[in-house]
Amino acid sequence: MKKFLIYTAKILLLTLLVAVLLDGLYTKLFMSSHNRGKIEQVFNSKAQKFDVVILGSSRANNHFAAPMFEEKGLKTFNYGMSGGHLFEASLMLKLMIERKYEIKNVILEADLNLSNEHQAEGISAKFLPYIHESKIIKDHFSTEKDFNELYYIPFYRYIKYDSRIGFREAFFTAINKKTNALDHLGYYPLQKHKNGNMKNNIVNLNPLPHNKYYEEIKNLCKTNHINFIAVMTPMCENTAGMNYFEKVKKAYPEIHNYENVVIGDEYFASCGHMNDAGSKIFTARILNDFFEKKINEKK
Repeated sequence: MKKFLIYTAKILLLTLLVAVLLDGLYTKLFMSSHNRGKIEQVFNSKAQKFDVVILGSSRANNHFAAPMFEEKGLKTFNYGMSGGHLFEASLMLKLMIERKYEIKNVILEADLNLSNEHQAEGISAKFLPYIHESKIIKDHFSTEKDFNELYYIPFYRYIKYDSRIGFREAFFTAINKKTNALDHLGYYPLQKHKNGNMKNNIVNLNPLPHNKYYEEIKNLCKTNHINFIAVMTPMCENTAGMNYFEKVKKAYPEIHNYENVVIGDEYFASCGHMNDAGSKIFTARILNDFFEKKINEKK
């Protein structure tokens, strides 16, 4: 029995040692990454200056044509993340501020995700390689139910989220393989597809009266003297429950409602996402409404 216990203890000790070594190796790889995605690009960056930073979900990533801002002389990057929630958008802004980014304007896509305060696990996992390297990331995750496992068990986070930060991602990071996430200044243009889903139902969706992460973003902007522009972006006409946007406006009167600015299925790749043509019409409207006066003053 004694030999068995000693043998078991050795196996456990060896397993722990391997986990610690692998955790350190993976973390070191991600700490050197700059061109795989938006999160590591921000985390591993130094101070930058932007006229406009765009935050939100895929409805930011696919709807704000960042190159059109640049054409107007506004240094811009679209940090919208497909699948992301306000949980991740708030953390991105915190990291930018920690890295001394100088930001004049933040445009936040704030509509459907106001209905929850959940993390989007597939996206939030991309922050986890840095959880021991950043108090901001640690604190942001500290209220999540699995925080202790993620923080204290070596290599656990890499195993749990293997599809996002596991071996494949670590390998591609090691060989410096680029993705298209940073192309077009972060904007991801969609094309019109004949089988795109042009129906949606948001009848049961309700905005929270005080979304924690929306309030965080708004307060971060106020504290750091950043002009905060929150907008609702378009959806296709064949959406049940469009009064959701009226509910948002009632709960958050400062959010600008642009859900009906682009009309016509020909401008949508799916019901919740405009194609490139629709996004350019929408972006032109945003530029005109919020930046045209400033642009003309520069001339």
